Amino acid sequence: MSALAERASLAGYRVGWYLVRRMPGRLAYRTFDLIADVATRRGGAGVRRLRSNYARVRPELGPAALDALVREGMRSYLRYWCDAFRLPDVGVDQLVQTVRAEGDGPVREQLATGRGAVMFLGHLGNWDNGGAWSTTQLAPVTTVAERLRPEELFAQFLAFRESLGMRIIPLTGGNDVFRELLSALRGGALVALLADRDLTQGGVEVDLCGLPARMAVGPAALAVSTGAALHPVSVLYEPTAGLPGGRRHRVVVRFHDRVPVPASGTSREKVQQMTQACADVIGASIREHTQDWHMMQRVFVDDLTERPLPSGDRASA
Repeated sequence: MSALAERASLAGYRVGWYLVRRMPGRLAYRTFDLIADVATRRGGAGVRRLRSNYARVRPELGPAALDALVREGMRSYLRYWCDAFRLPDVGVDQLVQTVRAEGDGPVREQLATGRGAVMFLGHLGNWDNGGAWSTTQLAPVTTVAERLRPEELFAQFLAFRESLGMRIIPLTGGNDVFRELLSALRGGALVALLADRDLTQGGVEVDLCGLPARMAVGPAALAVSTGAALHPVSVLYEPTAGLPGGRRHRVVVRFHDRVPVPASGTSREKVQQMTQACADVIGASIREHTQDWHMMQRVFVDDLTERPLPSGDRASA
């Protein structure tokens, strides 16, 4: 990005944080629906990538059904941003009312022993809400964040997520990430990692919805190294009436069954098998709740060798 574009991006986020927090809730969410619809009609690079990813995981859909799904996907993505802009003003009581957990019993039991646990997440739903809820209701959340440009924007997101009670480790430009995560787990933290896209070039190839894709190995490697429980987690939206703050969708944090460490094989083989097991679970959620998969980057192996889309291939949540 040019320096001018970076400054414009930073100014846009800051204005969004200021204005959206002061709008009536219903108006804010309707406005973001409108923005999503306009963006869908314009069909920029991010929308085209979203459509491509949706077409791969839902090959049975015809053009009209795929168009409708992309529209719902963009509305879900913009809902995430509206939630994020307004989240600093949400108290714990309202957070509990707008988030519903499923299958959290085994995770609570693990944390009660004083040992940490690892969560394997996809770019599904609202993981910031899920992280804030987990920090207040389960255990302090530690996660890793990709650096954004400009640096001031990354600092603002860092401060935002830390204000929710989460500890954020930069993916690059800081201390050894894996050692930091090991330390957090040994301290009883809940380590939550977005892993359905490989950012490190050290990931493994897995089958995702019947197609080869590359995913991060961090969650499985941490579980193999420490014995901490590894759980795939789906964060989804469900339409719900009567929520506070003008919200029309509740966030569902679905904790899936623990993925055990294989009894035999090398560490690399164990990590591969565990990552595939997580991909199977997350892939099923993606197929069932495709509109909540905010994947506007290349994730499938066949796409990784393509030339970039004309106006770039970047969209970050």
